[in-house]
Amino acid sequence: MEDSAKYLIHADVTAEGVVERNDVVGAVFGQTEGLLGDDLDLRTLQDASKVGRIDVTINSRNGQSFGRITIASGLDKVETAILGASLETIDRIGPCRSTVDVDRIEDVRAAKRREVVDRAKALLGAFEETTMSSAELVEAVRESARTGEITTYEGLPAGPRVADADAIIVVEGRADVLTLLGYGVKNAIAVEGTNVPDAVAALTTERTTTAFLDGDRGGDLILKELDQVGDVDYVAVAPTGESVEDLSREAALSALREKVAYDLVAGASSPREAVAATDGSLRPAPESAGPAPPVEPDGMAGPNALAGQVETAVDDAAGDSATESAASTELPSTEPDSTDKGDETGEQATTERAGSAGGDAGGETTGETDEPGSDEPADSDPTDDESPDTEPDAAPEPETLQGHVRAVIDDGSELVRLLDTEFETVAEAPAAAAFDTIAEATAVPASVVLDGELSQRVLDIAAQRGVEQIVARSEGEFVKKPTGVRVRTAAQLRPESDGEADSSSAPGKSTSD
Repeated sequence: MEDSAKYLIHADVTAEGVVERNDVVGAVFGQTEGLLGDDLDLRTLQDASKVGRIDVTINSRNGQSFGRITIASGLDKVETAILGASLETIDRIGPCRSTVDVDRIEDVRAAKRREVVDRAKALLGAFEETTMSSAELVEAVRESARTGEITTYEGLPAGPRVADADAIIVVEGRADVLTLLGYGVKNAIAVEGTNVPDAVAALTTERTTTAFLDGDRGGDLILKELDQVGDVDYVAVAPTGESVEDLSREAALSALREKVAYDLVAGASSPREAVAATDGSLRPAPESAGPAPPVEPDGMAGPNALAGQVETAVDDAAGDSATESAASTELPSTEPDSTDKGDETGEQATTERAGSAGGDAGGETTGETDEPGSDEPADSDPTDDESPDTEPDAAPEPETLQGHVRAVIDDGSELVRLLDTEFETVAEAPAAAAFDTIAEATAVPASVVLDGELSQRVLDIAAQRGVEQIVARSEGEFVKKPTGVRVRTAAQLRPESDGEADSSSAPGKSTSD
């Protein structure tokens, strides 16, 4: 009956004595029987399922009883009102005088309507949140058109031309491939992490390869990994601090056009800085080294040529213009400072610096010439006031790596010391706190000297932070040794001569472990 009830009659009952529930129900049936005729008799209505059961709650205190009567009705509102009014004729319950007062008649459907309205509001809000605006619809369709061209090569995100193109572009992630696809470059493949997959390594040995990487430390690490497992021909980088996926069309294609031969940046501590240094003017090499020959790979018009490297969806005229402009770019014939100097000993480097300093001082133009018999010698004291700044190496040289090893490990300090690229101390702490010290260092250290055993945990955080080399008292058991960090013990470093060790251990120098 409750499922089909339309109204609920709520009545309060009071009795001058102690009565029970059965007494109230009996009074309701007994004193209303025949009052409203056969059609509205409570028993008849209950038998026809037009009135539900009579619910009664009753409590007694201080010799009186108080309770509530609730009756569910399926009659119309007029008949229900008549039935409710008949309850107020009850003046005795059991042996006690009583009064019944109908409090209200509740419309059950109104309560259900309120629930329907509340639920409809919630559904409408959810519907409006999922509705897309016109701009969002256009952008979704445009994005679908771009991503629809993405394929996979050996499970890696790639452009549709990677499988058959003569040249490929290696990028870091799927978002980079998507960005280049939007600019018409369809021969890009992503390595999806710092560990270069075998499929990409195999591709680099078969195709002309350009590494197009983000302008951050992660790009440097991926390039080093690529060089170890594959064969990179050219390098292009995004501006420092920017990612390939964030570049505009002009910036991305410009970076690809300005790529440089990998040989020019090999061995540099930061390849992206070396690429930036070759932008338009390579820094001059020492005179004794001579000019570096231009690199001309087979079938290419120069290391900055765009033909065969970038497949762009532009018209023929624009493509011809871009190729002609790229082919006309000449590689400067001087050698950058970032070339490998790993074979120089400390003594040779010192000799060249002294020779270079002397040449600069002697070749400086002052507008006057030394006359024979002059009282002032040609190589006057560089500290003289009349010839300032003639000594370019006046600043004291930083402490060497071996000096730090002697101070930290040989002396048994039980410390860990973090060093920058110039071997200046960045931070120092007890060896037991090596992990936290490396993890919380504000500046990324280039080298770490540890008076203790190097654990896998410390090695992993050093690799994550971009540390280039670690010298420890001893090595622990390693499950995996990152390729980006050079690890040595003090005993391995000690047999080398001071000059040779200091030169070869500088971050970014080409050395053999």
